[in-house]
Amino acid sequence: MPPRQFRTQAIVLNRRDFGEADRLLTLFTPAHGKIRAIAKGARKPSAKVSGHVELFARSDCLIHKGRNLDILTQAELIEPYLGLREDLRRGAYANYVAELLDRFTADEEEAGGDLFTLLHQTLARIAETDDPRLAARFFELQLLDMAGFRPELNECVISREALKPEPQWFSHEEGGVVSRAAAPLVSARLVEIDFVTLKLLRHLQRSADAYERVGSLRISPEQHSSAERIMLGYIVHLLERKLESVDFIRRLRQFSPGA
Repeated sequence: MPPRQFRTQAIVLNRRDFGEADRLLTLFTPAHGKIRAIAKGARKPSAKVSGHVELFARSDCLIHKGRNLDILTQAELIEPYLGLREDLRRGAYANYVAELLDRFTADEEEAGGDLFTLLHQTLARIAETDDPRLAARFFELQLLDMAGFRPELNECVISREALKPEPQWFSHEEGGVVSRAAAPLVSARLVEIDFVTLKLLRHLQRSADAYERVGSLRISPEQHSSAERIMLGYIVHLLERKLESVDFIRRLRQFSPGA
């Protein structure tokens, strides 16, 4: 019989008010994947856990297994990722990363050790970097790989032939790049991808264990927009829904074009 309570590190993906004084938390953990837990009394100023379960915080938690919802009984803050609270743009990308992970994972589906590490490292990068868009693109590609939706970027997804260094097409339905020669064979909608953007996405995809190889890249706004267009189109196709955090980032850009 599994234990009725367990201790684990957890990162707060989402939280909302629940009842008169409680909070419902969506937590991501290394060994238990994604769980939803009630933090009783967390909205009271005197609550012991309130400062330890802030959005995106990483904490050491004691969780009691409930029949329908788990209950968080203790929490001690490990890492607040302060840069996410001090800068609206960084916080917006952290929200995007958290929503993306939430959408691609099911509750307590499986141990989430590698995903937990990726999430922790990504939040730390976004909290410190001047280019959170690059950290978000890296996260997207690694998450898709772990979730079994790795886009094919190195050869034509239709003909399986090597791609020439020229503009190509990307198919959301086929899950990868379609060469210009094979494009007439595809009935689904194709999106053009320039070769510079393709090389950037390839570089991010193959640098899974070495973010330092990409963290120092200087990406133009135009190249960022091109890569984002390809990735978001593919992600929305997979999820069959838009992401709320993307709308907020786009509204933020109206006031701050570099966001």
